[in-house]
Amino acid sequence: MLDKRLFPRRQFLKCSSASLLGLAAAAGEAPPQRAGTLQTGFVYDKIYKAHDTGEGHPERPARLEAILKALRQAKLDEQLLEIPARAATVEEVELAHTAEYAALVKREVAAGKEALSTGDTRISARSYAAALQAAGGALAAVDAVVAGKARNAFCALRPPGHHACPARGMGFCVFNNVAIAARYAQQKHKLGKVLIADWDVHHGNGTQGIFYEDGSVFFFSTHQSPWYPGTGRADETGKGKGLGCIMNRPFPAGSGREQILGAFKDELLPAALKFKPDLVLLSAGFDSRKDDPLGRFTLSDEDFSDLTKLMLDLAHECAQGRLVSVLEGGYALEGLGSASAAHVAALNSYRAKGG
Repeated sequence: MLDKRLFPRRQFLKCSSASLLGLAAAAGEAPPQRAGTLQTGFVYDKIYKAHDTGEGHPERPARLEAILKALRQAKLDEQLLEIPARAATVEEVELAHTAEYAALVKREVAAGKEALSTGDTRISARSYAAALQAAGGALAAVDAVVAGKARNAFCALRPPGHHACPARGMGFCVFNNVAIAARYAQQKHKLGKVLIADWDVHHGNGTQGIFYEDGSVFFFSTHQSPWYPGTGRADETGKGKGLGCIMNRPFPAGSGREQILGAFKDELLPAALKFKPDLVLLSAGFDSRKDDPLGRFTLSDEDFSDLTKLMLDLAHECAQGRLVSVLEGGYALEGLGSASAAHVAALNSYRAKGG
């Protein structure tokens, strides 16, 4: 059942008429159905906590402990389908990164360096293994959702990824998990178009850069501006084949539900309906929540729930329900936990509606 507050009737009709559901109905066939008993998938691996960023660093292992605790307290952990993570291969990493950069990460971690030479990303002895397992976790989630083993999925992984550029790690990020997942879905599962929506308080400059001239991936971002990393102007809209497939909506400090949810509802939805993605990926950064130490947005847990429902409605109508969410930022532990739980609860309860 659609949430009509978040998905206006006219937009719903426009999307469904062009979707597989509408095509099947026009042909007199029963529309394809995803089993109502499917669970929300959950990706987590203990190696993610082995990525040691040092004392006092905001992107720390305790972030994942906060998420797991919140899911347990909400009894959501009992309702999720565990999706085992795996290590991405080097070839899979190179779907979004240069071979030189992938080799640099392996080399500098092995050399015992404390930070990547490419930017502000701390590393430790197991960071390379953790980064491969983080990227591979997102790929495992894509496999499960596309195969119909999970209705949707949330990946609680680290290091995060949306600042990682083709040849540069930065902003706490090593490999761009969501970008690798998009390329993998296209290569492995032959999905033509992918939508990546990013509600992190920081602009996903790495993701934008990877797909700026692509055209088969639509990237949408709401983010604080001016703020790190200084990219994401509204006039950055893509180039060549990618022209029009990049949509940035920067907002000043203090922005919240009206601006962010409004941009998703009023600007992303019409563009996504026109783009018609085969898969929806979320860069789920919870540092856009109120009281985060690295952001000045004011989203609440309810706002994240409503954003999630909006994206699920879109995925259900335009991408056969295929949606994978990948953790990015979020640095106030209690807030990260409660926001993640609200997000996962929305993913999980959507299954109960039967699509």
